[in-house]
Amino acid sequence: MTGQKDEIKGALTALARFGEAAKASLAARVATDGKVDPRKLDADQRAAHGLAWIATTIAALEALGAWADNLAAQGDYGTAEATIVDLAFGEYAAQIVGGLPISPNEFVRPAQLGLASAAADLAADPAIAAFIAKADDPAPRAALLRHIREGAHISEATGDGTIDAIRDQFRRFTAEKITPFAHRWHLDNALIPDALIAELADLGTFGVCIAPEFGGLGLGKLEMCVVTEELSRGWIGAGSLGTRSEIAGELIGLAGTPEQKTQWLPRIASGEVLPTAVFTEPSNGSDLANLATRAVRDGDGDWRISGAKTWITHASRSDLMTLLARTGGPGNAGLSMFLAPKPRGTDADPFPAEGMSGGEIEVLGYRGMREYELMFDNFAAPADALLGGQDGEGFRQLMKTFEGARIQTAARAVGVAWRAFELGLAYGTERLQFGKPIADFPRVSDKLAMMVVETIAARELAYFAAREKDKGRRCDVEAGMAKLLAARVAWTNADNALQIHGGNGYALESEISRVLCDARILNVFEGAAEIQAQVIARGLLAGRN
Repeated sequence: MTGQKDEIKGALTALARFGEAAKASLAARVATDGKVDPRKLDADQRAAHGLAWIATTIAALEALGAWADNLAAQGDYGTAEATIVDLAFGEYAAQIVGGLPISPNEFVRPAQLGLASAAADLAADPAIAAFIAKADDPAPRAALLRHIREGAHISEATGDGTIDAIRDQFRRFTAEKITPFAHRWHLDNALIPDALIAELADLGTFGVCIAPEFGGLGLGKLEMCVVTEELSRGWIGAGSLGTRSEIAGELIGLAGTPEQKTQWLPRIASGEVLPTAVFTEPSNGSDLANLATRAVRDGDGDWRISGAKTWITHASRSDLMTLLARTGGPGNAGLSMFLAPKPRGTDADPFPAEGMSGGEIEVLGYRGMREYELMFDNFAAPADALLGGQDGEGFRQLMKTFEGARIQTAARAVGVAWRAFELGLAYGTERLQFGKPIADFPRVSDKLAMMVVETIAARELAYFAAREKDKGRRCDVEAGMAKLLAARVAWTNADNALQIHGGNGYALESEISRVLCDARILNVFEGAAEIQAQVIARGLLAGRN
């Protein structure tokens, strides 16, 4: 890859220069007396989110370049991998120069950021121009898809034998125990079977990042990404089942008292206790500073919780709530986190606890755990339920878990994106029109080829964020970028795969109809795409990149 390696290096240098120009341009627009003015940043969201998408796209190409280097070092970098890099660099560079989508009907163009001259310089850079020319040529897309249809291999080797073995194990498990049954579970709006939960627990799914002293595997976020990706490839419900355990495990591991860690972590890791995250409220969404659910001490020292929560996943079948409530005054400083146990519900009596009631929210996709609205009316939580025994620390405690949750959501999106590609490829290969498979037609072939390219780019960006997290570094920007891109790729792949299916894909019995519904939620939960873009822009202007 010697020649391409030089092109990659040159292109990344030129892109980094453009990214810095974009950041400087936005900083000048939203500054007051040399400092970022939050009101101006909010008022100029189009430019701010444009910067976020520019930086995210460049970061994905940087991660893809590192992927190429790693495979080359292993002697596992071939023509297909090189073609993927060519197409990713060419397509994404062309978008940055000509108009980068920040939603299906919103684009940021260089001139809007005062970057017309910088974009012209970028387009004229020899490495960038070479990549764009390759992407403009239809031959590489056709060659990549032909390579895949012939059954040739695209390397997934990470260079870490343990991680690669984990991927193989969970891929086999998913193919046998999840993929064949997922669509029927979805159509029936069935809960993930208890037997499957038990098998996932035996594999260590719920304790991937929990320390071995508490019964977990003691692995990192990268391993968590691989596990989540492979399970989500079968069904997002299965891949998401561990999200609540991940959030609860990290909250308790980082902030819990020794007694709370001993009480809860081993039971979460084993799957004996299924947690649920109880944060969102009907009127506030991401605006946690205005959260209204309140917790007060009663005469015996226990806590009494009252208020409303919504979009609570797996609320009925769970045993433990990580619950955010107000114990003090207004704003984030008045919030506290609770470890509130509850009895597991049944279909006949979903919320048997006194002072707690709820109703199911019927949803398009993302089934298997079910979504609920909850009401608390003097619900009792034990005196020692306050996480870490610390009053008023709930917001800070929760913020420490957002990076991991968003990285895991990116991994879920990558798994969904892979399944959409697999379904599109299978249908495109089998479906005959005018005497040949529809995958032979360029518009179908192009879609499928770019599904692979973008999925690998999103995956590598998610892995990069996970590695940064595993190094102990702050990575809210990187996690936001990973989630932002992967969610878009999952939706794009699902939408294109359904288009390849045509009318058959629109039938409820068609698996791609489920994948489309599942993919759509990824741009919404764990911080909507607009929230992610705002977080990224703020972080970049603060120098966190």
